[in-house]
Amino acid sequence: MPTIDYEKDGRIGRITLNRPEVMNAINDELPRELADAVARADADPEIHVMVLSGRGRAFCAGYDLTYYAEGNGNGQATQDMPWDPIKDYRFMWANTQHFMSLWRAMKPVICKVHGFAVAGGSDIALCADLTIMADDAEIGYMPARVWGCPTTAMWVYRLGPERAKRMLFTGDRITGREAADMGLVLKSVAADDLDDEVEALAARMASVPVNQLAMQKMVINQAIEQTGLMQTQRLATIFDGITRHSPEGIHFKERAERVGWKQAVAERDQGTWDWTTNEPLPRRNR
Repeated sequence: MPTIDYEKDGRIGRITLNRPEVMNAINDELPRELADAVARADADPEIHVMVLSGRGRAFCAGYDLTYYAEGNGNGQATQDMPWDPIKDYRFMWANTQHFMSLWRAMKPVICKVHGFAVAGGSDIALCADLTIMADDAEIGYMPARVWGCPTTAMWVYRLGPERAKRMLFTGDRITGREAADMGLVLKSVAADDLDDEVEALAARMASVPVNQLAMQKMVINQAIEQTGLMQTQRLATIFDGITRHSPEGIHFKERAERVGWKQAVAERDQGTWDWTTNEPLPRRNR
């Protein structure tokens, strides 16, 4: 089954993440198929705007850890050990560039977030031009606590340094309403109003000539890119591999193999485990 659905709807190209059984978690195919769908819409002269969404209970729950732990039969996320940092970098950089197809497309992209846009799913959502969330949806990059660095680095470009640090020093998840108040996303609306809100904005934008939309997007994106966006993303992608193979990252993986991914992730996100010693964190230090 394709991981991405694409539909042309008048002047709107609808791109839908299509792994609802795992809350659209990212596997090997999804980033490539996402970029292919973006390219298809971008090349169609009749499409003015893209709407990106997720099928099922969530927009995207991040990388499919079960897939990468079990799918290759050896429990390694991207490769056999010993770890080759360049092989890891090539794999993650390719995914980062596939996500950035949303940013590089000449036509604007609206991302509609319900349920969750977490971990790698937040990378996808934040590469869009405009992101609208349901009030009760959640966004965050929990692997910042251990085992990850957001490779697209879009947190800092959307939030500025202090608020980006607040999110990535904690790995907290926040609601759509909090994200909008913080300036991370364009706006947040009641879940029942999310579809109507996105459709109204898409329709309004679709009435603008394609070349006008492209020129405005290019000017605004160029201002961001001049600050060194690609260099920041390269560093973040290198660090992402290092976080997964640092002593704490190896301990996290060992813990996950011992007690299962769900429990290890819960201990990580709740701050109840000391990944330096690979032992429970004393209650006074939690």
